Amino acid sequence: MKRGGRRSRKKLGVGSFFAALVIALLLLWAENQGLFEELPANGPQTPGAVSFSPAERPEGLEVYFLDVGQGDSELIRLPNGDGVFHILIDTGEYAYADGLTEGLRALGVEKIDALICSHPHTDHMGCMARIVQRFEIGSFYMPRLPDKKVPTTPAYEALLNALEKKGLTAIPLEQNTEIPCPAGAKLQVSAPQPGADWEDLNNFSGILRLAYGETAFLFTGDAEKESEALALEDGYELSADVLKCGHHGSRTSSSAKFLKAVNPRYAVISCGKDNSYGHPHEGTLKKLQKLGTTVYRTDEDQTVLAKSDGTTVTFETGLPSILPNQTEKRK
Repeated sequence: MKRGGRRSRKKLGVGSFFAALVIALLLLWAENQGLFEELPANGPQTPGAVSFSPAERPEGLEVYFLDVGQGDSELIRLPNGDGVFHILIDTGEYAYADGLTEGLRALGVEKIDALICSHPHTDHMGCMARIVQRFEIGSFYMPRLPDKKVPTTPAYEALLNALEKKGLTAIPLEQNTEIPCPAGAKLQVSAPQPGADWEDLNNFSGILRLAYGETAFLFTGDAEKESEALALEDGYELSADVLKCGHHGSRTSSSAKFLKAVNPRYAVISCGKDNSYGHPHEGTLKKLQKLGTTVYRTDEDQTVLAKSDGTTVTFETGLPSILPNQTEKRK
C-alpha cells in the first residue's frame, strides 16, 4: 500500500466494479458532508464550547486523555527548550473535529510535532483529516496494513487526501520505530510486527511506551490479547506507571498476563457514557482492582490530565470534554 497518495488502479472485474461503485458513492457522501473541504486556518467559527485554561510551557510531561466520547484521543505536551513539543495520538470521530480543534488551540497547540494514528478505525481517526488540514504537522505515523485490510471509509480516504495535499508521507507505526522526542523523553513502538496480518484490524494498533525520567506511560490503541501476547513474547519493555487500557476497557484486551507485565499504578479508560458496547467490561475492572490500580474513566471523569516531573505522576480530572458540536452540554 502506498502512503500519502492514491493506490494504483487495476483492471476491474464485475466484483471489483461494484466495489469501486461503493467507494465512489462513499466518496460522494464524504464530499457532501464536507470531509474534503479546505478549512479556514483559524478553525471553528463558534468559540466557547471547550474552555481549557490557557496552557503555559509545562515544567514536565503532561498527558491529556481527552474525553471524545466512545473513542480515543491523547495529547502529549513535553517541554522543548523555550517551547513545547506536541504529540497527538488519535482524534475520535468526525463529529469531534471542531471541538478538538478548539481544545488543542486553547492548550497552545499551533504545531503537532508528531501525529499518530493508532489504527484506522473511525473512533480513533474519524476527524484526523480535519486536524491535518488545520494544523502544521511535523511527522505522521500510521500502521502499515496488508492491501486486503486497507479501509475504504470516507474518513480514511479523506485522511489520505489531506496528507497528500500537505506533502506528508506516513511513517510506518511498527515494532522498533522510535518517535523523536525532546531530551529526557523516549517514545518507543513495540507493536505491531512488520508484515503482520491480523484478522482483526484492532490488532494492528500501535503499542507505544513513553518514558520520561523514571516514569512511563503505555498507549495501546485497540490492541487485543493476541497482540499483547506477541509484544510480551518479543521481550519489549512494557512496564508503566500509567496504562491507557486497550479497546476502551473491552474484555478482548487487557489480559491478566499483560496487566501483570505492565503493572500500572494508574489506568485510564477512554469510553463514552452509557455506551452500547458495555465498555469498560466488568472483568477488566476486576483485574485492575486486583492489581491495586487506580482507574480513571473519561465517561465519569471527563478529560483526564496526568503530569509527570520525571519521578512522580499526579492527576487532574473533570477537565472539559471535547464536545461533538458547539452547543451540546455535558449532562
